[in-house]
Amino acid sequence: MIKGLHHNAYRCRDAEQTRQFYEDFLGLPLSNAFEIGETKTGRSTRAIHIFFRMDDDSSLAFFEVPDMAFDFKTQHDFDLHIALEVEYPELERMLAEGRKRGIETRGVSDHGFIHSIYFRDPNGYVIELTAKVPGREPSDASGARGALDRWQASKPRVN
Repeated sequence: MIKGLHHNAYRCRDAEQTRQFYEDFLGLPLSNAFEIGETKTGRSTRAIHIFFRMDDDSSLAFFEVPDMAFDFKTQHDFDLHIALEVEYPELERMLAEGRKRGIETRGVSDHGFIHSIYFRDPNGYVIELTAKVPGREPSDASGARGALDRWQASKPRVN
């Protein structure tokens, strides 16, 4: 049985710029870093794998691999984003801090049961900070199943 998330891993352009965003701006401590000189298939490489610890002991992790091309592109929120939960006062503080630092910052978006703000990290990934709205819990699983079924029945068919 799956116990929970240990880490998600993404490519990064520069490990130090990534550290500055995740540790200095978001406040996630750098908790591990190690170099990789050979892949499990035996290919020689030069990579660093860095981890940023969250309060629940899960991590966001990144790989910098200068000798291996990667198509970094600005991500659309619907294509790829990383959502991290904070308390509501932290959401407001980070919204102001992002704007003050000149980081691309958007929000607040009201999703009903959560409020969210969005940043773009140095790699082009969208980072969502989200705070639960007291008394507005997400719908139960049966409501979610019904919403998905209605979506499936009504969406346009694309060939």
